[in-house]
Amino acid sequence: MVSRFLYRRQTNILSAAAVLMLTVFLSSILGLVRDRFLAGAFFSPETAWQLDVYFAAFRLPDMIFQLLVVGALSAAFIPVFSQHLVKDKKEAWHVASTVITFAVVGFLILAGLLIVFASSLSRLIAPSFSAVELSLMVSLTRILVLAQLSFLVSAFLTGILQSHHHFIIPALSPIAYNLGIIFGILVLSPILGIFGPAVGVLLGALLHLLIQLPLTRKIGFRFQFSFDYRHPSVKRIGRLMLPRTLALAVSQIELTLAVFIATALPAGSLAIFYFAQHLNSLPVGLFGSTIGQAALPSLSRVTLEDLQKFKVLLIASLNQVLFLSLPAGMILLILRVPAVRLAFGTANFPWQATLLTGRVVALFAISVFAQSAVQILVRGFYAMSNTKTPLFLGGFSVLLNVGLSLMFVYRFGLGVMGLALGISIASFIQAALLFTVLLKKLGGASFSEFWLPFLKMTLSTLLTGLALWLPMRFLDRYLLDTARTLDLIVLSTITTVIGLGVYAVLSKIFKVAELNGFIDLLNKVRHLKSTLKTSEAALEPTLPLSS
Repeated sequence: MVSRFLYRRQTNILSAAAVLMLTVFLSSILGLVRDRFLAGAFFSPETAWQLDVYFAAFRLPDMIFQLLVVGALSAAFIPVFSQHLVKDKKEAWHVASTVITFAVVGFLILAGLLIVFASSLSRLIAPSFSAVELSLMVSLTRILVLAQLSFLVSAFLTGILQSHHHFIIPALSPIAYNLGIIFGILVLSPILGIFGPAVGVLLGALLHLLIQLPLTRKIGFRFQFSFDYRHPSVKRIGRLMLPRTLALAVSQIELTLAVFIATALPAGSLAIFYFAQHLNSLPVGLFGSTIGQAALPSLSRVTLEDLQKFKVLLIASLNQVLFLSLPAGMILLILRVPAVRLAFGTANFPWQATLLTGRVVALFAISVFAQSAVQILVRGFYAMSNTKTPLFLGGFSVLLNVGLSLMFVYRFGLGVMGLALGISIASFIQAALLFTVLLKKLGGASFSEFWLPFLKMTLSTLLTGLALWLPMRFLDRYLLDTARTLDLIVLSTITTVIGLGVYAVLSKIFKVAELNGFIDLLNKVRHLKSTLKTSEAALEPTLPLSS
């Protein structure tokens, strides 16, 4: 039963997204547990600076991974590889092996340069660090870059499995990754200090890879070193990934700027920024990324058949993202302080840090729906083999974010909150531009297709915000002692249930069509056991997919 569930294919976007949502939710909760342990172990006045250094040390290794893998994977590899599966599976394996070979070689070169020049590069992105802080950052950077090799290979295996519509195993990989870091914090930190979590990252990255190997072999993939750069599909992937890689290179500017600015602020500011960002990434990853990942293979195939069908599928996916992310952002906005206290409220995390983190979370939360929408809109361009438009629009968004962040932090004195506000405003504009340009290419969308459902969902969300705030204030003032963790959990649970209930009722009153899709999804989950008993784990691709 377990193996049948793990190896089962998801051939419907919503069912695939449901699997991803469940595992992403579990991984995100584990990620927050990881952050709570980090805060508890290192956010004291004496060691908060170490936590800033730890997060800053991720910047350069993560940049290498983003440039080498993310650009190739989402923008180029999955669309091309998915199309090859329709025609010639053996050829698809050859293309995959070739791309992985070039990615590994490229990584080894860049990682070698990073290890050699880690000191100079660290000083460049965190000039406000002291000599002791820079020395620690260099050591952590050299450890963390080694983990990226496992991530690199694992990311391509994820792409291969998702192209075969296997979403469960790849979605479990981040859970294994977080367990590795938690092991490093709890078991190794008492011995190694801040190096404990870094070694945990190495272990977690290896687990991230190993958990995907059995299923990858089961579907028939056998990696073979190949430098067939003349292969037409390899050349095509190279052409497609170049604009995406450039877009990511531009986006790395805003992430590096966040490190540059936050490390010049009081100790703990960078850690607070990342803690708030991790809370924000829960709804964005849960709804935007999962539906985007689930939709990309189907969108890539539909473009070969019918552009009108592609538009219908894209708008349906976008509406589903908005239906889920709008209330999620509102819940995060209203319950920001309880969420921060539950996630990071250890003895070493003071009340002032809790309030500041809550404010940063609020500024992220207002743009959750826009950040989620970007995930599906960008993948719509990738499915059409158009990576240049997201490059230009993403570049404009990054430049806008950089300008806004500098203005909010230095001119208006908002500190770390200015970084979150700049990101949110830039996300609004990026989502609007992507939507406008993409829909123009597809012939536009009628009022009833998108705008009417969006207005209904927005109104429902605003009323839900009121339904969240009132019971939260009442429970906090008159019934519960929120200084106690159990009462805080009760408050958050009751408030969330009331808010979601109000949102569901309003969606029913306003006849929001996406509610029916969500109910169907819940019914599938409820009858999952009987479904598994009557279905086989199909390991061979069955194309095309249903929408």
